[in-house]
Amino acid sequence: MTTTKRRRRSVLALLLAITAAIAAYGFTATNTVEDSRAGDGTGQILAYDVSSISYTLLASDPTKISGVDFTLDEAATDAKAQVGPGVAWADCTITGGTSASCTFAGGDEPDVLPADELRVVAVS
Repeated sequence: MTTTKRRRRSVLALLLAITAAIAAYGFTATNTVEDSRAGDGTGQILAYDVSSISYTLLASDPTKISGVDFTLDEAATDAKAQVGPGVAWADCTITGGTSASCTFAGGDEPDVLPADELRVVAVS
């Protein structure tokens, strides 16, 4: 075999190797990835307006509050209520998105006399 034929075969082998590499790269570069979202931003936290407040006294001791009901101006998914600093929080059940009925846990019912504010924490 002559040197020229060997060179041609070497060049042909090299070209085939390059073609195979390009074809393999082409197959790996055809992955499809769906669009996704990511970001960072800020927004204002708006307060709820609370109305139609109604307290319920504990049946066995009317000097204690067993619960409180109220209406929120916007829909919420969770809420808690407190009737004074240091008083236990009442768990609330939300009906229709805006009507809250809160009940203090047995033994944690606050006294009526020192109850001086209604604090509501709600989230949507």
